[in-house]
Amino acid sequence: MKRVNAILSSLIAIGMTTSCNSSDDPQPEIVLEALMVENIYAPNDVIDRSTGEVIEARPFRYFSLENNQLVESQGGNWDIGFKGTTIIVNSGVSGSGSAQGTVATGIFDEMDAIPASATFVSDGSEGLAIPTGSGNGWYNYNFQTHIVSPIPGRVLLIKTNAGNYAKIEILSYYENNPPLSEVNGLSTPSPYYTFRYVLQPNGSTFF
Repeated sequence: MKRVNAILSSLIAIGMTTSCNSSDDPQPEIVLEALMVENIYAPNDVIDRSTGEVIEARPFRYFSLENNQLVESQGGNWDIGFKGTTIIVNSGVSGSGSAQGTVATGIFDEMDAIPASATFVSDGSEGLAIPTGSGNGWYNYNFQTHIVSPIPGRVLLIKTNAGNYAKIEILSYYENNPPLSEVNGLSTPSPYYTFRYVLQPNGSTFF
């Protein structure tokens, strides 16, 4: 009888230790910070303005949100790509990955979660996850001044290849992020993307 009581006491002690080490210990809180990415040069194809023919095809510039760095080739582990005013995601017609995206309306700093109405899609033959064209996705184009300007309140939402969520705000299309009042649409160097983003690394939809 004494031996049974000793075994039970040992089991209870082990159970208490396990409980304290797992569920009772406070988990470290992850503090999410916006990362700034500056001057990604992503020139468009060279096009004959009189015929519309592509004279020189240029590659996209591929970027990994997970690693916060450019990726050399389309076959690498990238999430989004840039060329001219076009932004692609690594899926569907654009790549072999599983990244998806959508465009949301809201204030970047105040968007603390993926909106319930957000629908993430891959790039397809009928359209890209981030729509192209002035007023359709992230930018407006002024046909008089030839200036490309980010649309205020447009936030790009991306689901990365790793299955994590990120929110992106495009800040500038011009080198060194000048004020729009100082941009000359015909001579200011472009396209140089400057943007900031927040990545939630644990699969949560909350930022």
